[in-house]
Amino acid sequence: MKSAHVFPRGTAADMPVAVSGEGPFIVDRSGKSYLDACGGAAVSCLGHSNAAVIDAIKAQLDRIPFAHTGFFTSEPAEELADLLVERAPEGIGRVYFVSGGSEATEAALKLARQVHLERGEGERRHIIARWQSYHGNTLGALSAGGNRWRRAQFEPLLVGAMHHIAPCHAWRWKEASESEFDYGQRVANELEARILDLGPETVAAFIAEPVVGATMGAVPSVPGYFKRIREICDTHGVLLILDEVMCGMGRTGTLFACEQDDVKPDMIAVAKGLGAGYQPIGALLVSDEIYAAIADGSGAFQHGHTYIGHPSACAAGAAVLKEIDRLDLMTNVQKQGRALTDLLKARFGNHPHVGDIRGRGLFIGLELVADRGTREAFDPSLKLHARIKAAAMQSGLMCYPTGGTIDGVRGDHVLLAPPYIVDEEHLHMIADRLETAISGSLERIKAA
Repeated sequence: MKSAHVFPRGTAADMPVAVSGEGPFIVDRSGKSYLDACGGAAVSCLGHSNAAVIDAIKAQLDRIPFAHTGFFTSEPAEELADLLVERAPEGIGRVYFVSGGSEATEAALKLARQVHLERGEGERRHIIARWQSYHGNTLGALSAGGNRWRRAQFEPLLVGAMHHIAPCHAWRWKEASESEFDYGQRVANELEARILDLGPETVAAFIAEPVVGATMGAVPSVPGYFKRIREICDTHGVLLILDEVMCGMGRTGTLFACEQDDVKPDMIAVAKGLGAGYQPIGALLVSDEIYAAIADGSGAFQHGHTYIGHPSACAAGAAVLKEIDRLDLMTNVQKQGRALTDLLKARFGNHPHVGDIRGRGLFIGLELVADRGTREAFDPSLKLHARIKAAAMQSGLMCYPTGGTIDGVRGDHVLLAPPYIVDEEHLHMIADRLETAISGSLERIKAA
């Protein structure tokens, strides 16, 4: 349907109209059903019809829908903060609520700067991130992000205090002579080199995704990488911010993705799966030390948004966490994640144009290549990722293909992030429909 007044993501797009959802399926106005194998953008972790979450939102609306945090706190905000801190890595003690992932990143960047000011280290102004990361679309978050295509047209507006080092993607960039561990140490040590280059007394924070999502396609770090990153940050007084907006809240099989890297960050940004699509919500979780720097200093974080701590959004978040526990969904994410990975490897493990299948839990990426032997990418002008998305939708499958996997321009991948409630039947549907979409798209390219 072409709208007369909605400003869509793409002005030429003719989108189907979603009218209902049941479990992992979305139904459009024509009655066609789509298996949501990407959660929209790794959002809809409980599917589209969870009654407990819907009832929690309705009940909160009956009590009070909104109370500005300049005047009040609310019971749902207090409850959700308790639930998150109880489950968070050791040392995390406070939660700052926002409305989404970009806001969570912005809060982290600004808080990192203010904390150093409160501690009397006002020279600390630089933020280091990684190329091929994605941290959000607001200008601060976009400046920290390392996707060149997303940055390009806004470059004159981006913040000069942001700096980038190499990502950790062993399949693509590990030298043949290196072990995965040695490769991880090498690219982690780029952080220390950049800190020393900028001057340790001037660096405020390092921000990274434990499993890189949209821009590289579910790429986890190698063992030992984040332990070395933590050591470097500690040595130089640099704060460690982990962006779990896409990979957190159970997506990788543990509530926090960093649990699997055995690393304790100073701050964790979460969103997407926290509200499961039922309400817009994000959060910045911070250590007790970060909070104490503000509480014992000026007493106020110089930041804020109108809808932070929104009661009905927090009620949704609390209900989502309770449903994850009640349904033991982390066990299912781990089980179905292994099963889906095995199924994809059986279908695509020897495919001439699928170079790598990777990820954790129900967060899986397939990297597509023109030549499996050399790992050479397809010509970007072919827009293979867009062809696959369109073909998958035609087949009744929602997946998340993206271009620019390698450097923001070259490379194609497909990201899968189905709801935590999927079963074996759904997994086979995902594999069947994805195979149809990829094969059909490649055949049309070869025929052109």
